[in-house]
This record gives sequence, C-alpha cells and structure tokens, in this order.
Amino acid sequence: MPRRSPISTPTWTFASFTNPKLAALRGIIFGLSALPAFLLITQLMGGRLGVNPVESLLHGTGIWALRFLLITLAISPLRWLTGLNWLIRLRRQIGLWAFFYAVSHFSIFAIFEHSLVLATMLNDIADRPYILVGTAALTLLIPLALTSTTGWIRRLGRHWKRLHWLIYPAAVLALVHFFWLIKADRWLEPLIYAGVLLVLLAWRLGRRAGLTRSQAARAPAR
Repeated sequence: MPRRSPISTPTWTFASFTNPKLAALRGIIFGLSALPAFLLITQLMGGRLGVNPVESLLHGTGIWALRFLLITLAISPLRWLTGLNWLIRLRRQIGLWAFFYAVSHFSIFAIFEHSLVLATMLNDIADRPYILVGTAALTLLIPLALTSTTGWIRRLGRHWKRLHWLIYPAAVLALVHFFWLIKADRWLEPLIYAGVLLVLLAWRLGRRAGLTRSQAARAPAR
C-alpha cells in the first residue's frame, strides 16, 4: 500500500491557477476596488456628502489610497505565509488602484480648491507642510505606476525591485500626511494603519536580513 505524504498539496498552486481563474479573480478585484469611487460619485451626485462635499471627497479618496498601499504591501507576506504564489500576480493591479485613488485625491485638491491654477497650488503646498508631504508620497508612486508593465519589468531587470522599494517611503509619507490632518480625538484609525505598516516593514526588513545571511553562508570562503 503506497505511503501518503503527511502534507497535502494545495489545491491552488501557481501552475494550477489557470488564466481563466486569474482573469475572473482580477475582474472581482476590479469591481471591489472601483466600488469606493462609485459610492463617492453617487453620494456626490445625490448631495449626500455633508456640508463640505470637497472635504468628504478628499478624505474618501485619500483613505482608500492608503488602504490600497497597505494591501499591496501585504501581498508578499501573505504569499509567504500561505504558499499561494499566484497572489503575487495580483499585486500590480492593487498597486495601480492605490495610485488611482492617490491621483484622484490630488486632482480633487487641484480642481475644487485651486481651479487648476498652478501658482496658488504651489503657494498652498509651500504654506501647508502636510500637503507637501502628501504630494511627495504621490510623486514617489508615479515611477512605480509607470514601470508596472511587464515590458518595464524586463527592461529594468533586477533594478525593478529596487525601484519599487519606493512604495515603503510613499506609504510612510501618506501615513504622516494622514496623521497631520486628523484631529487629536480621532487618532485610533491612523494608529491602526501605522501598526499595520510597522508590521509589514518589520517583516520585509527581517526577510531581507535573513536572505542576506543565507547568501553570506552559501558564499565560498576565501
């Protein structure tokens, strides 16, 4: 009688996760990711965003940009913990949604608060440091969005991963931007996000240190 392996093989491996399944999952993620934007638009058109709809739009798009950044950063640890390697194929899509909400956040600020007048925008950014911090976070995300295609991954090679480490300082700056805006009695939500980001940073740094030690141990003695 053949012996059974004590560890069962996962049903969904990278190889068995076929294109139709991946396409279906990407479609679901697209719908769920677009839902916050759809709800904000319908609430705006229905006059249900309160006495200051611009502020509500800014908060809604900003908070979803931060959430999608954290979800993007959580993909690698989740993949490592679960062994579901196909998760990595969803990371770029989720990262682009983070960029979409960040651009929407800045666009609302530029259009509704400054009517796209560059001079007043620059003055406001210079006068209010938290806007400068948020703008810096968005600026760091631009090269990541532009190089998110398969073609750019091939062109950049190993440098692509180094470039995409910019997502970590971008997330930190986005969190600082959020803390700067929030009132003292409403710090619970940003503190939760800060805790999540610290865990993700610690995991990434620990993982990197472990890989460095492993490579050093395998290196031949001179």
